[in-house]
Amino acid sequence: MAKKILVVDDEPDVLSYLVTFLNDNGFDTVEGKNGKEALEMAKSEKPDLITLDISMPEQSGVRAFRDLQETTETANIPVIVITGVTSEFKKFLLSRKQVDPPVAYFEKPIDREEVLAEIKKILKV
Repeated sequence: MAKKILVVDDEPDVLSYLVTFLNDNGFDTVEGKNGKEALEMAKSEKPDLITLDISMPEQSGVRAFRDLQETTETANIPVIVITGVTSEFKKFLLSRKQVDPPVAYFEKPIDREEVLAEIKKILKV
């Protein structure tokens, strides 16, 4: 059975690109368009992994990431941050003491092979 990945990004083109890329590589996907949907979808869909943008409307990816970590039913789902936000932000995100850091962090535009290799490593596929 294919592993399920929740892809969260507010940019329709990026969302479509990531979903297509992951589907083409054998993963099932579900989509969220903002941080609020990320938590709702994670609870209802129980994905094996989440890719999360940082800069989004309604609720930022930072807040969504914290909520995912602090919610019992989603706390163990690995999160990969895929964002256009600078590497300075990566230092900030990785230095926060309130929550564990994401399992991986990639800046857009992504290196597809690098992202795919990381996803396969995390999901052990």
